[in-house]
Amino acid sequence: MPSPSLQEICAVFGSPVAGNPTQFMMEKAFVHHGLDWRYLTLEVTPEDLADAVRGMRAMGFRGANITKPHKVTVVELLDRLTDAAALMGAVNCITRDEHELVGENTDGKGFMQSLRGIVDPAGKRVVMFGAGGAARAIGVELALAGAASMEVVNRTAERGQQLVDLLNAKTQSPATLTVWQGEYRMPAGIDILINATSIGLNDPEARVPVKWTTAIERLVVADVVASPPDTRFLQEAKDRGATTVDGLGMIVHQAAIAFRLWTGIDPEINVLREAVEEFVAL
Repeated sequence: MPSPSLQEICAVFGSPVAGNPTQFMMEKAFVHHGLDWRYLTLEVTPEDLADAVRGMRAMGFRGANITKPHKVTVVELLDRLTDAAALMGAVNCITRDEHELVGENTDGKGFMQSLRGIVDPAGKRVVMFGAGGAARAIGVELALAGAASMEVVNRTAERGQQLVDLLNAKTQSPATLTVWQGEYRMPAGIDILINATSIGLNDPEARVPVKWTTAIERLVVADVVASPPDTRFLQEAKDRGATTVDGLGMIVHQAAIAFRLWTGIDPEINVLREAVEEFVAL
């Protein structure tokens, strides 16, 4: 790995966003750890993605994050994938390994690190709302961690079935699909409930349509939405006695994984957490 005294560059390729919490966290962590590194936010159109990856190779970038709409199409431009990324068929993090560009997916891993601060998912019954990119990554990581079963709840049957089929074909955790119509009624005996949809993003009043049971004190309820971190979904769960996991933890641990892959240094988690809380103005 190059000497930390040399300026290194990491980047994010994707669609424009209103602010970038990952860039804010990375820059804070670079300073904290005394690294003369930079993290750039670069808008890349689908037709320019191949050129962007070639430029990354030519200019010696240490790594990159990949956002929508490139997480699937970037796969064919890389030299190899980690096992989890290959299973998901999507990449959100690229790391340079000498002359190779390696694709990883930290979406599910970041969520898992945050969840494991509260509960080990091994042997647990899981219900997950959503079947998009985040849900796919989380579902795969939960299955690889030994979840006893997984119920995927999704409005679109076709997309939900694709995730269920993947989990049943490629992992040891049995998965079933429930098509989401009206309020979802939670079954008895589940251990972990996850909102892996965008319901609640930048809308504190948005409600995940779920009919809560009266006794959920033993339930762990997690949300991938980070803004606001205290979503209505989590508030309703807390009001009924459940233990909750907010979406900020997932973002923090995703950043920590990427930072470690790129620099070889374990970042201070509290530095990343304080940075993202500052970003969302908590």
